[in-house]
Amino acid sequence: MSWIKVVGIGPGSSEDLTFRAAKALKDSDVVVGYTTYINLIKPLIEGKMVIVSGMRDEVERCRKALELAGKGLKVSLVSGGDPGVYGMAGLLLEVALKGGAQTEIEVIPGVSAVNSAAAILGAPLMQDFAVVSLSDHLVPWEVIEKRLSLAAQADFVIAIYNPGSSERPENLSRAWEILMRHKKPDTPVGIVRKASREGQSVAITRLDKLPEYNVDMSTIVVVGGESTFISGRWIITPRGYRV
Repeated sequence: MSWIKVVGIGPGSSEDLTFRAAKALKDSDVVVGYTTYINLIKPLIEGKMVIVSGMRDEVERCRKALELAGKGLKVSLVSGGDPGVYGMAGLLLEVALKGGAQTEIEVIPGVSAVNSAAAILGAPLMQDFAVVSLSDHLVPWEVIEKRLSLAAQADFVIAIYNPGSSERPENLSRAWEILMRHKKPDTPVGIVRKASREGQSVAITRLDKLPEYNVDMSTIVVVGGESTFISGRWIITPRGYRV
């Protein structure tokens, strides 16, 4: 019986790949995915048919997965982190529904980049938090700005995806100005690049110093809340227990 499984491979390290995800990859006939993510799981998919595509080819990737499943194959559509967090799950379901596909589809969760970054930093997400992407490729900047502003006003800890790219180098500066209007200058900030991958780097600083750091699309920036504090190499947001 054919199927498509949207497989979250986690942040990149094989140690963070779930047993369920590994089994899906093992059981599949074909693995479809973005070049970077395919490279991260190469040892696990040796001998499989592998179809690779680049950035911005997400729709075609989903169509190809559906086409292959329609031919009776078992297909793993690979997604970095968790497929339901800025991943491939929603898009595949949209494409499948629009095309009237009857293929069995399963979404297999993975460790998201924000979970991995938070663990590396300590415990910054112990209270309510918001996750905001600064990529305006699919979402207008006005919407991003509104969400970021309201989250900051509400004192959420904020995890920022896609803080910097060559196409929109100004977006982090614009976001920083919004955050500075609603959060204190000494608010703890954690910057994790390539979380749980080779080349990982970590920086702990404060909000008013954020512009001094280089970020890219592989970076997660975590901005603390009112109660968040720094202790050594940890960023901690107290849950509220009496200690």
